[in-house]
Amino acid sequence: MTTILEQGNITIHTENIFPIIKKALYSEHEIFLRELVSNAVDAIKKLSMVSRSGEYSGDISNPEIEIKLDKDKKTLSVSDTGIGMTADEVKQYINQVAFSSAEEFITKYKDSATEDPIIGHFGLGFYSSFMVASTVEIDTLSYREGSEAVHWSCDGTTQFSLSPSDRTTVGTTIILHLMDGEEEYLEPARIRQLIKTYCDFMPVPIKLDGEIVNKHEAPWKKSPSSLTDEDYLEFYRYLYPFQEDPLLWIHLNTDYPFVVNGILYFPKLKPDIDITKSSIKLYCNQVFVTDNCEEVVPRFLLPLRGVIDSTDIPLNVSRSFLQGDRTVRRIADYIAKKVGDSLKALYRDDPAKYIASWQDLGNFVKFGSLNDDKFKDQVKDILIFRTTAKLGNTEEAAKVEVQTEEGDACAEVADNKPATDANGNFYTTLKDYLERNKDKHENRVFYATDEVSQATYIELFKGQDLEVLFMDSFIDTHFVPTLEREYSEVKFVRVDADLDDTLIDKEKQSEIVDPATNKTRDDEIKEMFEKSLNKPRVNVKPQALKGENAPPAMVLLPEEARRMQEISALIQQKAMEFPDDHVLMVNTAHPLIQNLLGLSQSTILGSDGNASPAGALADMICNQVYDTALMAQKGFDAEGMKTFVERSNTLLTKLTER
Repeated sequence: MTTILEQGNITIHTENIFPIIKKALYSEHEIFLRELVSNAVDAIKKLSMVSRSGEYSGDISNPEIEIKLDKDKKTLSVSDTGIGMTADEVKQYINQVAFSSAEEFITKYKDSATEDPIIGHFGLGFYSSFMVASTVEIDTLSYREGSEAVHWSCDGTTQFSLSPSDRTTVGTTIILHLMDGEEEYLEPARIRQLIKTYCDFMPVPIKLDGEIVNKHEAPWKKSPSSLTDEDYLEFYRYLYPFQEDPLLWIHLNTDYPFVVNGILYFPKLKPDIDITKSSIKLYCNQVFVTDNCEEVVPRFLLPLRGVIDSTDIPLNVSRSFLQGDRTVRRIADYIAKKVGDSLKALYRDDPAKYIASWQDLGNFVKFGSLNDDKFKDQVKDILIFRTTAKLGNTEEAAKVEVQTEEGDACAEVADNKPATDANGNFYTTLKDYLERNKDKHENRVFYATDEVSQATYIELFKGQDLEVLFMDSFIDTHFVPTLEREYSEVKFVRVDADLDDTLIDKEKQSEIVDPATNKTRDDEIKEMFEKSLNKPRVNVKPQALKGENAPPAMVLLPEEARRMQEISALIQQKAMEFPDDHVLMVNTAHPLIQNLLGLSQSTILGSDGNASPAGALADMICNQVYDTALMAQKGFDAEGMKTFVERSNTLLTKLTER
């Protein structure tokens, strides 16, 4: 038998709640206005519901919320034309507040008070008023027939008073007697700023000094068919003033298996944009929650802008809750799929617009492919690359099958005239590139990362009818290895890494000039440059190149070695240093190189036993040829540029003397 030592009631220490609100929530105390206005909107919505059910026959045609400021009395009031409360309802909804173990919760979250305001954990709503007010009054009249108006007052202790009121209109007014130090909430400009931040799109007009100060219409809640392009652009400019117009946008609208509305915009993605920081604004039922959506949208979509509104994401939540909530994860998956579907539809229906936006849009697609396998599978057929090829006829036109949103039907890009960007550049998928070039160089992709510095290399390839793809966005350094994993049988070669056999003129074989040693003309050229440059780590490689416009020399960076340098620089978070080990490809078919060899060999020694003037000039030209080729790969430092300019002037002087 168990002996009972004592029986009694568990005591809830509600007297501790007001010090907690006033102190622990101080850093986020402006949130009180959002809470009061949200409650007012709810009250108006409830009155509309009971009116539609026939329980209320009064006028509900002009719902509104009014905020009044009285600097003399130091009061701020929020009035609504909503459902109101009876005395019993005031007792039920206002007085019966149970906050068990509140002290433990405060202790648990005190270190993250700024990041996760305590309001978000408890949903205090009305009681957030005591963060800024010493006394709070409620004046209310219920819609119920025969109801009497009541007045409630509390000075921040557990004591309250409830008395009759002379109010005659249905609705509620909350009156805050602001504490010392909270006078900022008596300034109209401050209240306007808070309304714009938290309450701008609440579906009820909010008045301040008799003027409506909120938009009270949320474009994302409207049907897409009712909005024009200018409507979407106007909304974007309102959200993000002084920004360039977006590339395109996606309207989210689903109510099963969760409720999500919103408009997401693709901005122009600049290299200096922080792709780890969200600019998407999160709302719950048109009430602003946060502009930090890292937990609600996939990481690769953080650079997007716009609005997401979901009643399945509670208004008052902690980030830890969002991270672990299954519904939030499903919403994130839905948003990613919706973005992928919309991009595929755009590529299918309007390839010209898709291509025109690709320079910026491509960074989103590639970043998503790097970070999300599902998204990568969605967009793999709409990854396009600018190409040197001139795609003009039906056979060359890109015809990519894209799965439609219905699931199994496939649509083909129907336009036989490939779209170009504003500069007349053509674009292709990797699949089409490989198919188009399989007879020339099967399973090899030639690409360029800098159209300006690599112009010589690109022209060399174009001159021999070799197609080059441009992978020149800031994300492509990371994206190329991803393509190589996807296309494991394909070798990706940068134009300045190696020369395809197609570029080599094999008919111009170097003749043997010394039968005793089998030394060839190429060997002599190699020795000449090695002696003149005196750079043991530079591999001089003589080869005859095709084409009249082929340069006298080119600096090549072997693909694997260059990538190791890039990875090393990335790990160390610094710019890649130009490797000392590289190839100097000397074009033996170029007249300059042929003349240079003759000049070098014309007189080995001068009359005084030193190098002849011709030999010295040849050395100088060898160094000039090397530096000119090097300029396509890297910029000179101050000393290197000084040497190059001085040598150029000396060389020109000597040539004019001759």
